[in-house]
Amino acid sequence: MDTNLPVSTQPRVVIVGGGFGGLRLAQSLADAPVQVVIVDRNNYHNFQPLLYQVATGALEADSIAYPLRKIFAGQQNFFYRMADVKGVVPAAKTLQTSVGDIRYDYLVLATGSLTNFFGIESIEKNAMQIKSIPNALNLRSFIFQNFEQALLETDPEKRQALLNIVVVGGGPTGVEISGSLAEMRRHVLPKDYPELDLRQMQIFLVEAGPALLGPMSKASQEDAKRYMDELGVLVHLNTAIKRFEDGRAYYSDTEYILTENMVWAAGVNGAVIPGLPDEVVTRNKRLTVNLWNQVQGVPHVFAIGDVADMVTPEMPKGLPMLAPVAQQQAELLADNLQRLIRAKCPRISSTPIKG
Repeated sequence: MDTNLPVSTQPRVVIVGGGFGGLRLAQSLADAPVQVVIVDRNNYHNFQPLLYQVATGALEADSIAYPLRKIFAGQQNFFYRMADVKGVVPAAKTLQTSVGDIRYDYLVLATGSLTNFFGIESIEKNAMQIKSIPNALNLRSFIFQNFEQALLETDPEKRQALLNIVVVGGGPTGVEISGSLAEMRRHVLPKDYPELDLRQMQIFLVEAGPALLGPMSKASQEDAKRYMDELGVLVHLNTAIKRFEDGRAYYSDTEYILTENMVWAAGVNGAVIPGLPDEVVTRNKRLTVNLWNQVQGVPHVFAIGDVADMVTPEMPKGLPMLAPVAQQQAELLADNLQRLIRAKCPRISSTPIKG
């Protein structure tokens, strides 16, 4: 038990996840009278907003990956364990992992989010996603492999499917990856593939709603649409992809877009771990938390960032899944954990957390 963590008389704060929220929380506890333990399957923090640039070759993976041990070098109360989390036993204050159980005094879930395929098996099986550095590298490799195949393909329809790329989801990730792919088509691919007629390569951005960047301002939505048009991205609004198989992305029972390359960026779910009561798991598999991020009805367990569903009068559908939100929640929780240790009441932010 405890995976060789040092014995300490100080309370142990175990943080699951080394993303924006987990990182900021651990840093904010640097001078606190606690032992801080981050558990993550990767021993690096990756800067997710730039994953699309790794996927399109604009950046190398090591440009957005930062070793956790290097980030926390010199922080005396910090420890890291690389492991997959299997579950939590709140009654025993124990986190179950692939390398053994870890006892905690306070557990903070900063697990982020996972791709939501909405139960569509053909898409989950065949589409590419972009939630991690391996995802981004796989996407880049897959597209280039299909271009190599297109050089050899004599069937015009199959060649077109190999060249076409469909990005599903008109949020920030979908818009960014579509724009980056269009820039790659214009500036990079003609040099790498002079034998291909890249005028045949089509990039589709498919959004089920009536506008790109749905939650943002009308001006931002219009700017995004104009930018896509200028880059030659074919935007399809009010269109939902229903299945993806045999080189066809179907948006009705009979209508489809020819493609072997689909990037799914249409939604996310919270990355919940087993062991918590079913009643605290809400829409999009996020965890219901109070205004200081304690999981509802579960003592000593907290959630921040994408996995936390914090409802406020200003945000009745929950705070948005954005890095600044996770970081601000982490800073508030760091203060409140120290208040709890001193037997003081937690502090609730007097102003709405902004994205």
